[in-house]
Order: sequence, then structure tokens, then C-alpha cells
Amino acid sequence: MTPTPPDPASPVRLFYVDDSGAEETGYIVYSWIECTVTSWANGLLSWFRFRRELYASYRIRPSVELHSTRFIANRGRPSTNLGVNMSWQARHDVAVRALAAIGQCPDLKVGTVYRRTSARRRGYATERDTVYIELVRWLDERLGGAREYGVVVMDGDGTAAGYCDAHRSLRLPTRRIIEDPMFVPAHRSHWVQMADIAAWSAYQSLLRHPGKRFAWDWYDRYLGPSDVNGGPLAL
Repeated sequence: MTPTPPDPASPVRLFYVDDSGAEETGYIVYSWIECTVTSWANGLLSWFRFRRELYASYRIRPSVELHSTRFIANRGRPSTNLGVNMSWQARHDVAVRALAAIGQCPDLKVGTVYRRTSARRRGYATERDTVYIELVRWLDERLGGAREYGVVVMDGDGTAAGYCDAHRSLRLPTRRIIEDPMFVPAHRSHWVQMADIAAWSAYQSLLRHPGKRFAWDWYDRYLGPSDVNGGPLAL
């Protein structure tokens, strides 16, 4: 097939992806934060404003990683204020403010795809790879329809070969996602930290664990209006 002629005016969209879920529950969740390259700086400036406010109110330095599983579970000492570190309510308030900062930024959109499986061990890992393949195909088709190109950035060190294989399975003549995914550790990327809290909140909205009832509506309330599908999409 003859490759599609390049469109020099085609915008490039960035997708920052992180996963959530657990083998014991069967849920596989991928969430992302997206923006165009021309709105990237505005999106990051909006997050930096939130981080400055976070330091002023809770003494959590902008360099501190906001990792949802540890932070919301009251682990570690993210703040120089002992009272904040010991307070479940303070940590929940920080998480809600983070979600609101994402959802209220006009330059950012979010998305989530998921699947629930009965597979365990290797079967669960295979299903997780399959869901990522379906996500990549879905994004690629969406980019094609919008005449855009896209780049995927993920948490990690690049050792998970399945993610690269998913990108390489796309048909090159019509492919809109550029290259393999780029990998960056979450502690070095504010964008991946944003994707992390989106994925954690999406997972809680789907799982509805009684012990985390406080978070059941976080995704719908704060990110739902910015979700490109209106809410988590089953694949």
C-alpha cells in the first residue's frame, strides 16, 4: 500500500499513560493525560501552579513524587509538616485538589480504558498486554480520523517488551502513533504522576472497594467532564 502523503499541518498529540488494577481483582486499567504539543507548556504551567499551592498549604515540595498508592494509603513522609503526614484527611484533600487541577485545565484531556478478566498469573499478564494493544489501536484510529499524529509516554524503564510490540504491530502505511512508547520514571515526570492519579481514581470508580468508598466518585466528579469518552471505556 502506498503510504499516506504527510500533512505538514497535522498537529501532534502527546499521551502520558499509566496503568492500575490488580490480578486479585481482575481489573486492568490504563489511563492517560493528553494534550497537543502546542498546549504542552500551558498544561505543565497549570500543574506547577497547583504544586506551588500545595507547598504553601501542605508543605509538600514540588519535587516530591505524588504516587497515589503510597500517598493516599498514608505511607511515607511527603510533607515537612508532621500533621499532614499523619492525616488521612489531608492526603485525601491533596488528591482531590490534584484531580481538580487536571480536570479544570482547558489544555488537558483524559481518558481511560479497562477490562475485567478471570485470568490469573501469566494469563492476567497476557490480558494486560492485550488491553494495551487495543488501546494503541484505538488511539491510532482516533488520530487518523482527526488527521493528527501522536506520541505515547509511559511510566517505566523500557524493559517491558509487550508495550513496544503493540506499537510495532500497527500498519506503517497508515500509522499515526510515532515510534515505540517513550519511557520515563514517574518520579522524574509530573505528567506521569498526573496519569497515575487518574488511573488510580478510575480503578477505584470501577472496583468500588468498601474500604475506599471515599474515592468512588473522584474520577467521575473531577475528570469525567474532561474524559474524551465521557468515562472509562471497556475494551
